[in-house]
Amino acid sequence: MTYSHPSRDKLIEISEESGFELNEHEIDDYAELVAKTLDLLEGLDEIPEPRFAPHRIEYPERRDVHRPAPADNPHNAWITKAEVPGADDGPLAGKTVGLKDNIALAGVEMTNGSRLLEGYVPEIDATIVTRLLDAGADITGKLNMESFAFSGSSDTSDFGTVTNPRAPEYIAGGSSSGSGAAVAAGEVDVAIGGDQGGSIRIPSSCCGIVGIKPTTGLVPYTGIFPIDSTLDHTGPMAETVAEVAETLEVVAGPDGLDPRQPAGLDPQPYTDALVDEPEDLTIAVLAEGFDREESDPEVNATVRAAIERLESLGAETVEASVPRHRDSLALWIAIAGYGGVQILKQGGIGSLLDGWYDTGLATTYDKFRRSQGRDFPASVKATWLAIEYLDREYQGSALYGKCQNITLAMRAAYDEILEDADVIAMPTLPIKPFEIDPDLSRVERVDRSLLTSLNTAPFDLTHHPAISVPCGTAGDRPTGLMFVGGHFDEMSTLRAAYTYQQNFDWQAV
Repeated sequence: MTYSHPSRDKLIEISEESGFELNEHEIDDYAELVAKTLDLLEGLDEIPEPRFAPHRIEYPERRDVHRPAPADNPHNAWITKAEVPGADDGPLAGKTVGLKDNIALAGVEMTNGSRLLEGYVPEIDATIVTRLLDAGADITGKLNMESFAFSGSSDTSDFGTVTNPRAPEYIAGGSSSGSGAAVAAGEVDVAIGGDQGGSIRIPSSCCGIVGIKPTTGLVPYTGIFPIDSTLDHTGPMAETVAEVAETLEVVAGPDGLDPRQPAGLDPQPYTDALVDEPEDLTIAVLAEGFDREESDPEVNATVRAAIERLESLGAETVEASVPRHRDSLALWIAIAGYGGVQILKQGGIGSLLDGWYDTGLATTYDKFRRSQGRDFPASVKATWLAIEYLDREYQGSALYGKCQNITLAMRAAYDEILEDADVIAMPTLPIKPFEIDPDLSRVERVDRSLLTSLNTAPFDLTHHPAISVPCGTAGDRPTGLMFVGGHFDEMSTLRAAYTYQQNFDWQAV
């Protein structure tokens, strides 16, 4: 590639926007230095790019790829249907799996819930795709999601609102909205969601299913559209804790390409956690998970009743408190906002990570962003404007760093509780799912979606595993009970959720 040299005016413009204005005496020197740099970089285009594991498509058959007709998509859970058969046998043999549409599936369009990326077809399979197919699963398509995963609702996808199969007049929750709806409607056995602020657990709670956000790094994020590397998680959603555990066992573990994964990562046999022994459970009940200004009394009552049912079986409960839990939404907005804007400015893949980069995505995304930037959702545009203003006027990077430091203290506070308890418990959502309302203003739609993540976002920040299991209803809408465990102690979260599900039918209590 030949790079044209910038004009003097262009360099002056760039310098002014970058905060180091060049004067007339300096510009010629910098023009020469920039030209030399660009000439040096031209040679990189001739070096072939190495192709890593995501390019090795182990199961290349991709049949019947199509956009489903409305009659075949009653809850608008799907963006694209497909048939991708996996291995003949394995722990997921016979299971159908749907993928949130920010997960790369080679040869099948990936939209990230946005018209901006419509037409982008990855050449790679995300690591978890290969693992699912190796385990015998059949992938049946790409599931609808909120545009750029920037909403906890189910009404911001460019491909239309996802409706809740178990409460049709109410949101399915987001951003993995199609994942929650497809499982609840029985259209797939398992869905893979993504979670940066609660986007697996929120739709799981709203739709009355089970969903787990694993510890940061347990499941490789390679080949999935990110928001911030400190917040990115992917994990399974299903009707039962057993199916979630089986799937987690398949997808967990290092892939050598994702820098989010720690050295020495040692996944466990998660199906061994499927043990119904309530008398061995100690549950810390987090006061701030219930006693928020926004908390719905009916949701609180439903979840407290669920915890009392576990007590009646012999589980021990203790009261716990982390006052900073109430500040987590502001912390999350600062971190996800600043980190997410950097990702979007840097080709959708970011920088400074010691791992594999999807340059095919970056090339396509950059081209679409420059020509179709107006297609970003209102939530992204509002965040981008706020973060850019903060960055220019008030040192946004220092705020990002401060918030990350505060989350270290939050992490220690939760860890202290977990020294004496197996899990921490609270409502997954402290509120009921909202009614679907096509007449909401832009401001109203963005504002209310933030409330869904009040209890879920803290554990994306602190990296603890968390699972939502349905425990009853509030206002005829499903309600989730969330268990949070210690880092890489998915076994305890699964065991607590399994114990509840084995003993109580959430639709009958």
